Amino acid sequence: MVAVFYSPKTIGIRIYMWPDKESSIDFLNFNETAESIKDIITERELMPISVGVFGNWGAGKSTVLELTKKSLENDAEEGEEYIQIHFDAWTFEGFDDAKAALLETIASELLKEAEKVEDDKGLIAKATEFSERVDKIRLLGMLAEGGAALSGFPMFGLSQKLIGWFNEEDEDAETRTEEDDFKIDDVKDAATEVSKVAKSSRGVLRPKEKLSPPTEIRKFRNSYSSLLDSFNKPLIVYVDNLDRCSPVNTISTLEAIRLFLFLPNTAFVIAADEDMIRLAVPHFHKGASQRHQTDYLDKLIQIPVHVPKPGVAEVRAYLMMLIASDKKLEKLEFERIRSRLEESLRLSWHQGQITVDDLLSDCDMENIDALRGEFKIAEQLAPILTESTNINGNPRIVKRLLNQVRMRLKTAKRRGMQLDEKTITKLVIFERCMGTQATNKLYELIDKENGQPAVIAEMENVEEEFNIKSIPEEWRHDLDFLDKWSKLQPPFAEQNLTSAAYLSRQSIPMGAINSVMSGAAQKLLDGLLKQKNRMSETNSKLLELASQEEYLSVMDALIEKFKLVEDWDRMPLGFYGARLLALKDGKCKSVFLAYVNTLPNKMWKKPIVKELEGVK
Repeated sequence: MVAVFYSPKTIGIRIYMWPDKESSIDFLNFNETAESIKDIITERELMPISVGVFGNWGAGKSTVLELTKKSLENDAEEGEEYIQIHFDAWTFEGFDDAKAALLETIASELLKEAEKVEDDKGLIAKATEFSERVDKIRLLGMLAEGGAALSGFPMFGLSQKLIGWFNEEDEDAETRTEEDDFKIDDVKDAATEVSKVAKSSRGVLRPKEKLSPPTEIRKFRNSYSSLLDSFNKPLIVYVDNLDRCSPVNTISTLEAIRLFLFLPNTAFVIAADEDMIRLAVPHFHKGASQRHQTDYLDKLIQIPVHVPKPGVAEVRAYLMMLIASDKKLEKLEFERIRSRLEESLRLSWHQGQITVDDLLSDCDMENIDALRGEFKIAEQLAPILTESTNINGNPRIVKRLLNQVRMRLKTAKRRGMQLDEKTITKLVIFERCMGTQATNKLYELIDKENGQPAVIAEMENVEEEFNIKSIPEEWRHDLDFLDKWSKLQPPFAEQNLTSAAYLSRQSIPMGAINSVMSGAAQKLLDGLLKQKNRMSETNSKLLELASQEEYLSVMDALIEKFKLVEDWDRMPLGFYGARLLALKDGKCKSVFLAYVNTLPNKMWKKPIVKELEGVK
């Protein structure tokens, strides 16, 4: 993980931020998963092979890819050489031809690799020839997609048929019949018709040049096989951020991968949310049933690997490593802490977690007592961050939450506010886990009661069980969290929280508390806002794809939209969508009902309230 520091020269503030990107340092014991993947993709007898690294948004898929790549680089130092290529699909989201982007990336990197080999002009020639083959394949892709789209020419799945046929071509060449050749000619003729459009609009073809898609793809595959044979080392291609792309580009990239599936010495490691891919299939292959969606993925991904979900022990270790990276420790001391935590996680199946004191034993560093104190706070936070359904131990959410804390701390120091990091952290956790409506209520109470809400003092009093009836309605959807949160340090009962609340509202506008969402959650929000009927099959599927930890964020965003409505005589658009989400999740139901009860009494409102109140 690369350290990032922000140092405004005017005031000398130095606040550490954690980059929101994959890490080459293992903080979550993902090395075990990475090593398993490495063992699979380096087994020559298994090649060609495709491995799917599956997990929800923010689960750590990119980090697993990075750790796998790093492990292979270490092997290369010992004599085992591999060609490794990283392809970020999201980078090419705006390109016309997603398939061509992958092919060109592979061709470009192989040419660079060939140029590294001294006195081997033959290898460079082969790499150049392969690159030229890719150019022709790109031309075919342009004809099939770009030219057709511009002219309105009906494709009838031409591009998919081309690639799909040639994945089988090598195996069936000897048994192909005249009838099959006739079908191929039909495809060729269709491509030729489309080429006329591209020729007239772009001038990319010479007047008498004819391209035969079957022939060109066959030559492409032969050229690639010959090139890899000359390299005499396997090619590993990592495909990342596929689930961030549009459905069409997602499947287009996967279609390009299919060109390589039957070719030697090749492995693809594809990181994605498998449910998002399944959702994308019908957008590309019209009429695909649920079974076809599953079959498509199963045929493309030979070996699925799921990123393990972090438990309390993993989140504890993750927090400690983030804290340690903040302290700019000597490399030796940092690695000692990391390796001890990793070993503790690896052996957690039969022994308890390493204690903070044992973790820091023999460590020679300044301010070790301060580090020990922060590690013990991490122990306190880990169960809450793991068990809260709005976080679920998600590494990306945890990191963004901590960065939010640091940004507010930076603002507080700039303004001369006497606020410590622990106080800010406790408030940020409340915001994330309880949602916008509950947070609004908290800050309302702080304003009304001079910075010291009585209900918080009551909750923090361990000698007496607090009365649930005294808890604001907006908080009652997660009493278990409130109980754990009230025990976090520092206690708020004797603090004036006015400045902390002011900082929160000023640095993070209320409508943006949970504005950071995954692509799946954003699609869900957009779909629910457009829902016009009581039920929606599309939105029901989107609900299944979005993570439960983001449901409350989506509901908060819906309610913020409803607050802009002025005319309540008729039900606003998206209300049925909010109802659908409320039926799906108990916390969302509680939050939605609390909001609905504040609205004017209208005829359309009563059946919704009655229905939701009847749901257990």
